[in-house]
Amino acid sequence: MSARKRNNPERIMPVREHLRELRRRLIWSLLGIGLGSIAGWYLYAPVMDYITAPLNEITKQEALLNFDTIGAAFDLKLRVSIWIGTIITSPWWVYQIFAFIAPGLKRREKIHVLIFGFVGVVLFAAGVLSGMRMAPMAVDILTSFNPENSASLLRATTYVTFYMRLVMAFGLSFLAPEVLVALNFLGILGWKPMLRHWRWAVVLCFVFAAIANPLPSPWPMTIQAFVLIGLYLLAVLISLIHDKHRDKRQKKERTNHD
Repeated sequence: MSARKRNNPERIMPVREHLRELRRRLIWSLLGIGLGSIAGWYLYAPVMDYITAPLNEITKQEALLNFDTIGAAFDLKLRVSIWIGTIITSPWWVYQIFAFIAPGLKRREKIHVLIFGFVGVVLFAAGVLSGMRMAPMAVDILTSFNPENSASLLRATTYVTFYMRLVMAFGLSFLAPEVLVALNFLGILGWKPMLRHWRWAVVLCFVFAAIANPLPSPWPMTIQAFVLIGLYLLAVLISLIHDKHRDKRQKKERTNHD
């Protein structure tokens, strides 16, 4: 009876401590994004020049950004600054995730989480860069449908929001395979179910690529879908190697125990 009384606080306290640690890590992450947003405030002008460059390169028709309310320009600058801050501080908030998980892990597991964090930053950056290369193409193709001798008065918030969402969609899509590998390393998802449902994965990749790509041409969508499928297959391969290694290790441990 006394042992139960001693064990109950040990079961409750860690949960409270984890919640406090989670709150602390979230606060640190938000503070980091906030500081990055301050830097983004000063980077707003060159970033906006880059975002609006596709409009400036249009020669057949004139395209202008229109701020339809008094506070629209300030609201847009604030949103873009936070967007920039979230991107440039991605190593920081990924580290906070690692710092939250790491204390309860073994040394080898900490190394895995650290690798996941590094790879996640690289994949996210690769997706963002892909989206930034795709966005000017999307603007150029979509504005090409404007009739001759016409002018496009684009709402600034609508145009920039379209650009930011497209870039973030690419960035987050590149993280999906790492999530699958993480679930595998946690023992939640094996490589066999992943491989067995490859048809659904292919369909989801094409559906996501079709939603993320506003271009009327099928080629950008197809290229992105194949990139996502390749990353999915890579996740299956890594999960296969991990499961085989884990099964071999468990078999060896049972043999030594017997």
